[in-house]
Amino acid sequence: MAKKKITHELYSYGIYDRWERQSKDLPKLLEITDRIPIKDDIEFGYVLKIKGAKGKKLEFKIDHPPFKNDKGETEPPFTGEYYINSNTYEFFLGDTVWEPFENKAGEWRLYTWMDGKLIAEKRLILYMD
Repeated sequence: MAKKKITHELYSYGIYDRWERQSKDLPKLLEITDRIPIKDDIEFGYVLKIKGAKGKKLEFKIDHPPFKNDKGETEPPFTGEYYINSNTYEFFLGDTVWEPFENKAGEWRLYTWMDGKLIAEKRLILYMD
């Protein structure tokens, strides 16, 4: 029997409404853009549509401008993993800005891998409005 083909598509990117991370619903796209104004409650990122990959592991990384955490250390890139739980799946990778806003300005790069293969990458520029 032939193996099912896995497909993936970078479906949307830009500014989204506020995302509740525990919700099954993805945030609503407000604007497709790669330039994100830094304001309270701005959610940004991308949505991937993935088919035929139930049980596969996604790994992700968000590279951001250097800024310090609460301990005064430079915050490393945000990384994580997630297992796909259905054959037709939508995955949101993103973040929001928080105070102090000035140190969040600059280039943010979002990456997603499946089975060690890069399947999505997006460069977003955050700027002070």
